[in-house]
Amino acid sequence: MLGVGLIGTGFMGKCHALAWNSVRAVFGDVGPVRLVHLGEANAELAVRRAGEFGFQKGSGDWRSVIEDPEINVVSITTPNQFHPEMAIAALEAGKHVWCEKPMAPLFADAEAMLAAAKRSGKVAALGYNYIQGPAIRHIRRLLAERIIGEVNHLRIEMDEDFMADPDALFNWKHASSSGYGALDDFAVHPLSLLFTLFGRVSRVMCDMSRPYPTRKTEDGSDRAVETFDSASVLIHMENGVAGTLQVNRSAWGRKGRISLQIFGSKGSILFDQERANEFQLYVTSDRKTEQGYRTILAAPHHEPYDRFIPAPGHGLGFNDLKIIECHELIKRISGAPAHLIEFADGLEIERTVHAMARSYQEQRWVDVR
Repeated sequence: MLGVGLIGTGFMGKCHALAWNSVRAVFGDVGPVRLVHLGEANAELAVRRAGEFGFQKGSGDWRSVIEDPEINVVSITTPNQFHPEMAIAALEAGKHVWCEKPMAPLFADAEAMLAAAKRSGKVAALGYNYIQGPAIRHIRRLLAERIIGEVNHLRIEMDEDFMADPDALFNWKHASSSGYGALDDFAVHPLSLLFTLFGRVSRVMCDMSRPYPTRKTEDGSDRAVETFDSASVLIHMENGVAGTLQVNRSAWGRKGRISLQIFGSKGSILFDQERANEFQLYVTSDRKTEQGYRTILAAPHHEPYDRFIPAPGHGLGFNDLKIIECHELIKRISGAPAHLIEFADGLEIERTVHAMARSYQEQRWVDVR
């Protein structure tokens, strides 16, 4: 039986808990999962969340979770700057790790995380659940089948508005200790899709901006914003495809948008995460009198949609993608092939982010490797 530990109980902590609680009921092909130990910032909160999330016990010290001999795998869902210490400690304690993205604000820390994973021989996966969507999985198959011919250009954008309010107070995501801002907190998600669908990025040219240079603190004083909420990047992929990446955390009206446009020699594919249960397909093989975008609705024949719902068009949600990711993690722990971004591939995403930041700092094209 797989013993699970969880560190952090915010939005993503609850998402992981829901996934661990649901994965066997949804897929049926994994063994029992036991939610053993939950860690939070203080003991009172930890005990309360343990009861709510279904864990047997809670502790106010995350090290107690990692040291627990009944735990085989640890979910890490804390703020970005805490990932390296926690992940490395868990791996050194002989635990598998499921860590939320990004790996770490500093590239050297991400490298240390990968080194610890290699030394441990344990599975170390990252929380890139957007790659798990049935629509994205099917788009990947269509690209492999060359249904739109040879891809020659792509555009990908990610926009949300959780930083859009100029009157919102300064928080930890505005501090440089959290990373660059939109690039590593945010752009890693579209980069995970690019990595899954097309492979590595080879060259980048990046610009970043701060829509609001200062924010009020709780005492009413002004504090300089140290991160960047938006970025625009020209990219070249290693396979020769060129494109653009644009991200914005201050885009009023955008709630969970990852817009992907893929253009090929025989058609194109459009996808938007705000409408995650559909995508648009245009193929030149249609008669000219009927050519146009067709909408493909997610359905049971788009695996693993069928594990959740027997009828087409009803739709999966964000937490369902995390359940799929949890299932892939368990498969990987059991030794089976899995559709995951592990630390080795995650480091390539981190490398790309840092190349983008260096491009902005040096105002030039930068090679990722």
